[in-house]
Amino acid sequence: MSKNIFSELSEAMANAVEQAGKYTVMVDARRRHPASGIAIAKDLILTADHVVEREEEINIMLGDGKESKARLIGRDGGTDLAVLKLDSASATPAEVAKTPARVGQFVLAVGRGNKNGIESSFGTINSIDGPVRTGRGGMLEKYIKTDFVSYPGFSGGPLINGDGEVYGINTSGFGGGGGAITIPTDIAWKIADTLAKHGKIKRGYLGIRSQTVNIPAEANRKQETGLLIVGLEKDSPAEKGGLIVGDILVGVNGVAIEHHDELFTRLSGDVVGKSTPMDVLRGGKLQVINVTVGER
Repeated sequence: MSKNIFSELSEAMANAVEQAGKYTVMVDARRRHPASGIAIAKDLILTADHVVEREEEINIMLGDGKESKARLIGRDGGTDLAVLKLDSASATPAEVAKTPARVGQFVLAVGRGNKNGIESSFGTINSIDGPVRTGRGGMLEKYIKTDFVSYPGFSGGPLINGDGEVYGINTSGFGGGGGAITIPTDIAWKIADTLAKHGKIKRGYLGIRSQTVNIPAEANRKQETGLLIVGLEKDSPAEKGGLIVGDILVGVNGVAIEHHDELFTRLSGDVVGKSTPMDVLRGGKLQVINVTVGER
């Protein structure tokens, strides 16, 4: 007799969790309950920053039950992400989802918050939002909201699809009463790569005060708004670079800037410390002014 659709769905979900269990690890790096992590390479674990209280002698249990010590090699409180390097053993790296997450999809949150085995929680994707400032000096360009129940130790674990592939990393570290959120893989993996190479995320600043204004139609810009500079900090990168009060900042490095959060995002990473072209409207005419972005 053929299986009914409920049995088939149940078996598919169990198979997906089993697949995720191969790359979901236990991270014991704090005094209380251990948390979870995701193997992103044979020797690298991505987890939530807020669950890492020790930088050395971190205990890791891999998906195959083997244990290894690890050490912290990079962390960023602004995005609540940290990267650990295994001292020994070899982890099974996660497989990233081939297609983007979509609102309404069934998903599973997976955690390994203790040595007893894998745990899971079922839910749906409610929304995909962003950008948003995290309140720790960081910015998430995008995040996923779901309705799964986040059990103790789930922070640092993956959100997966029906094939056991990763949509993102879960964290309850931002607080605010909103429960856990998921940082998508395209953002989390990029941050993890930077943390593994440099140990931190560089965040830049210009030293301006600005407000959002509508761009005049005669400026012939596709965007509707820009940032009117209403103040400059003395000896700031903006002042040294030649920006002036009254300029309307409309782009950074060739990318349009319409809101403060977009500027915040564009000033992070590789542009810090480098001469970067700023597109400004001055007297109604577009000018490109190179400014060396400072580090926050």
